[in-house]
Amino acid sequence: MIEMQDVYKTYPNGVMALNGINVRIKQGEFVYVVGPSGAGKSTFIKMMYREEKPTSGSIMINGVNLAKLKDSKVPLLRRHIGVVFQDFKLLPKLTVYENVAFALEVIEESPKNIKKRVMEVLDLVGLKNKARFYPDELSGGEQQRVSIARSIVNSPKIVIADEPTGNLDPDTSWGIMDLFEEINNRGTTVVMATHNREIVNSIKKRVIAIENGKIVRDEAKGEYGYDS
Repeated sequence: MIEMQDVYKTYPNGVMALNGINVRIKQGEFVYVVGPSGAGKSTFIKMMYREEKPTSGSIMINGVNLAKLKDSKVPLLRRHIGVVFQDFKLLPKLTVYENVAFALEVIEESPKNIKKRVMEVLDLVGLKNKARFYPDELSGGEQQRVSIARSIVNSPKIVIADEPTGNLDPDTSWGIMDLFEEINNRGTTVVMATHNREIVNSIKKRVIAIENGKIVRDEAKGEYGYDS
């Protein structure tokens, strides 16, 4: 599903963010990516949806080498990858329904199928009754649920989450994690960068720890392993 081989990333300012990454993630896995701030986690995550390109090495997603992928092909790649961000990234002038539907409209799905699929995922995330609300009428947790609904409405094989509970209170964070577990139980691969030690230690999954751009730990049912 996801394979990185000898991946290096050096930014124009000379900072080496990734230093020889080798990793394989199988279909249906749930993987936490942990490590200190500045360790390279975000760069690692961004590589998977081609927000960043490696300086060298290969990144295979569903048999496609992202390192060699033409920029014009990136939108097509992202149709098969759901991405959830810490700051939600919802369109403020669109309703909950419209935010989620937008992901299907850009691939010219039929209106009938859009309505059916959007209401299905809003039901899954518990927001079917708020389809006509706007983002500023929702709590932070509800906005993140909309973001998750938008990320899975295309039925992607992979969902990538970058600090998805970072702006949420603890109780809300557990609800969001329940959603990610449900998505994973349905067969979707989940890769999540997080600083939430309690969640990682409580909901046991594979843990990949990155420090100074290198993978220093890769454990099947790992722990967070850091003080903060």
